Amino acid sequence: MKDIMGMMKAAGEMKGKMEAMQADLANLVVLGQSAGGMVTVTLSGKGDMRGLKIDPSLLKPEDAEMLEDLLIAAHNDAKAKVEYETQAKMSEVTAGLPLPPGMKFPF
Repeated sequence: MKDIMGMMKAAGEMKGKMEAMQADLANLVVLGQSAGGMVTVTLSGKGDMRGLKIDPSLLKPEDAEMLEDLLIAAHNDAKAKVEYETQAKMSEVTAGLPLPPGMKFPF
């Protein structure tokens, strides 16, 4: 019975840590860039786009396709950073949790 109480306590602590992590992610802001910073995308920790900056020199009709590619690259850079931060925070929360090898949290 002692093990069950310990597991319940650990689950309650994890819930609190998860809530704190979600609040941290909501406040997280990351920048993704392409073309040496000529295109910058700002995302929240939840992946919502919060800003976009384009160097005026890229705003030429004949360069529209290149600009589209740069926007995608900047967004993907920011998204990868959000995913990295999310994984890092998740690792902190689940540290010490006795999960079977190969099992990831959340399931």
